[in-house]
Amino acid sequence: MTLSTAAPSVSHADSAAKKKTLIAACTAHATHDGLSDLVYVLLPVWQEMFMLSYVWLSVLRSAYSLTLAVLQIPASSLSSRMKPAYVLSIATAMTGIGWLAAGFTGSALALGAALVFAGMGASAQHPIASAMVSRAYAGNAKRPLGVYNFAGDIGKSLLPACAAFLLTFTTFHITATVFAGIGLLSAVLIWALLKDVTPRGEAAQALPSRTVHTAVEAGQGAFRVLLCTAVMDSAVRMGFLTFLPFIIKGNGGSLPQAGLALTLVFIGGAVGKFVCGWMSEHFGTLNTIVVTELATALLIGVVLVSPLPVGLAALPLLGAVLNGTSSVLYGAVTDVVDSTRLEKAFSVFYTGTIGSGALAPVLYGFVGDHAGVISAAVVVAATAVLSVLPVWLYSLRHTGTFRD
Repeated sequence: MTLSTAAPSVSHADSAAKKKTLIAACTAHATHDGLSDLVYVLLPVWQEMFMLSYVWLSVLRSAYSLTLAVLQIPASSLSSRMKPAYVLSIATAMTGIGWLAAGFTGSALALGAALVFAGMGASAQHPIASAMVSRAYAGNAKRPLGVYNFAGDIGKSLLPACAAFLLTFTTFHITATVFAGIGLLSAVLIWALLKDVTPRGEAAQALPSRTVHTAVEAGQGAFRVLLCTAVMDSAVRMGFLTFLPFIIKGNGGSLPQAGLALTLVFIGGAVGKFVCGWMSEHFGTLNTIVVTELATALLIGVVLVSPLPVGLAALPLLGAVLNGTSSVLYGAVTDVVDSTRLEKAFSVFYTGTIGSGALAPVLYGFVGDHAGVISAAVVVAATAVLSVLPVWLYSLRHTGTFRD
């Protein structure tokens, strides 16, 4: 009798722990991704506040995202020394404090320092939260991880749009304070959900010993090719998003319309993750990458030359191919890397793509300063076309690779 009543209790507790872990991870992903992409809406505001060039605006963007990228692998090692609940809640609080400081800065230099601090907190989110979900759901983590990834897109869609709306009624300082409060409240919620949750099994302790091999050794040529394509794909995505508010403004749009444009891209991106995944399963990885990258270049051209209403209407479709390709590339890593070395490969993959997204806008910014926003966007579109070459050429030399 005792055993029969204890088993359901254990099962219920395990189910509750899984749900708490997933909700906490989704909260962290939505908060951090939303706050990170908040920068795009604020770039025109900062340009007017501090009279900055496109290069310096890109530097401000990179101060956040490059810090996030560089510290991602070191941040992931903290989970072996501290309880993940501590790491994730403290990191989220750091991001909130960084935005609070940003709201009270009086110079571009101080603003950059505040964004670096916020980026330090954001660096822990991807490796810690995704690992928590994977451990909690063990061998059935694909769908929960999909929910976790979708939560990030929800944050990207909602927070920048809300910020653009607030900026029509309040100042940047008040807006930054409001979103800093969201970050701090998220940290409290994450802690409340995870404080009594114990990481499952010994799998968490076994991971570090399996990740001592480099990603190059793990994935060899195919992994390097995927990473190369993903780096260019990330450069395209972040470069276009950096200039999108200025493209909308140049086409006669207002600040709320710039926020709407970003929201349309992010909503399309959320849908694109599912659509491009379906395309990859039915038409092959290589064909999907070629189609989505060429479509990205074409739709960027449509947004540049079309009237504002037509450009806005094209943005959801552009967002689908702009963001969906990354999911295809990320999923293809599991096809070319040994299963025992996936953790290290993914950490390198994330670092490479996020680092590219941080640095590329600076390079595009030079083009924007010297040749204008339209020319910079054309270079971004050209990068999308070039990004198909590594996987296409590799597939020709190694028949069948990336085609299934």
